[in-house]
Amino acid sequence: MIDLKQLRENPDAFQASLSKRGEFDLSPILELDRQQRELEVERSQLQARSNEIGKQVGQKMKSGAKPDDPEIQALRDEGNQVKSQLSELEPKEKEIKAELESILLTIPNLPNETTPVGKSEDENVEVKRWGEAYLPKDSEAILPHWEIGEKLGILNFERSARIAQSRFVTLIGAGAALERALIQFMLDRQTAAGYTEVLPPILINTQSLTASGQLPKFAEESFKCANDDLWLTPTAEVPITSLHRDEILAAEELPKYYCAYTPCFRREAGSYGRDTRGLIRLHQFNKVELYMFVRPEDSETAHQKILTDAEAILQALKLPYRAIELCTGDLGFSATKTYDLEVWLPSSGKYREISSCSNCKDFQARRGNIRFKEAGKKGTQFVHTLNGSGLAVGRTMSAILENYQQPDGTVKIPEALQPYLGREVL
Repeated sequence: MIDLKQLRENPDAFQASLSKRGEFDLSPILELDRQQRELEVERSQLQARSNEIGKQVGQKMKSGAKPDDPEIQALRDEGNQVKSQLSELEPKEKEIKAELESILLTIPNLPNETTPVGKSEDENVEVKRWGEAYLPKDSEAILPHWEIGEKLGILNFERSARIAQSRFVTLIGAGAALERALIQFMLDRQTAAGYTEVLPPILINTQSLTASGQLPKFAEESFKCANDDLWLTPTAEVPITSLHRDEILAAEELPKYYCAYTPCFRREAGSYGRDTRGLIRLHQFNKVELYMFVRPEDSETAHQKILTDAEAILQALKLPYRAIELCTGDLGFSATKTYDLEVWLPSSGKYREISSCSNCKDFQARRGNIRFKEAGKKGTQFVHTLNGSGLAVGRTMSAILENYQQPDGTVKIPEALQPYLGREVL
């Protein structure tokens, strides 16, 4: 959530920054804020007068005045009038406050000053390439990952559609073992890099989705339980954000680095007709998530670490990839700055997203009320939060099946993964 106080003090700067992301009108927020503050002042004055009247009545009664004394009766009449005014004002103030908060929850994070300005993904900026990618002419004989996977008998989409619906997959035999090996490999690498592993609930409440920025904007993307205030998590970022919701951490506890494996669930409501085959865009998929709670002055350095740690998995598996910096028009709702890692899929001759590493600064912390306190100092500060995939497991499997595919129809297993899978070839 954006800082309302800073918006009030610098409305033009906020409007100019948000305009880099699209069309957002901040005037309703400023008007509601003005009304709320006016009502707050009026309420405070009325409450002060009510307290003063009560004090005066008490003093006069102690001095020997009788309850039916005209002066006391006049004070009591005024007191009743003040209470009546308060009873009308308080619900109005509460209603305006709720409306203001509702609008604030729909406003995305301000882009970082260094984030490239652009309208769409076409204006994202490539910042790095790693590994040797197959050129289009070399990839003609390479089968798409879903075809080689079905030929090897390690994945099945047809039976999955029978069990559930389209965009689900069943992994079989070595396919299930490969998925499990990748998860363990990623967790081992990330815990060695300093992250604490957590295994959070995958059913989460509305507050958790709101704190991370998924609600209210992305409600149609999520699966909701019919009879409970519970949703299937779209990413482990959501439960980890709320791991410290409504807490005040000691400054010496920071930074906190977490990694988590979870199944993830998304409707993919806005992707009709895209990636209808394969492991790229499923309703259910596995992912290892990286998450950080840090001091504000450390968040830029932390962003580079989380990116490096995600890259390290691709490099260890020797999968060609590129890193791109997202422009303002392609930036995620909660992010102020994001780098995407895109792995090379030779069958299509394209790089495809496999990790998104974002700095959210204090945006999620404000929504989740996550603060820290310096020892011996007054007041608290909001932490900064960062998240990144380390990595999306199904997409990593698809990249292995294509980049390690052999002319005889077998698939080599990356050397770093062989001890986890117990074999060298599929």
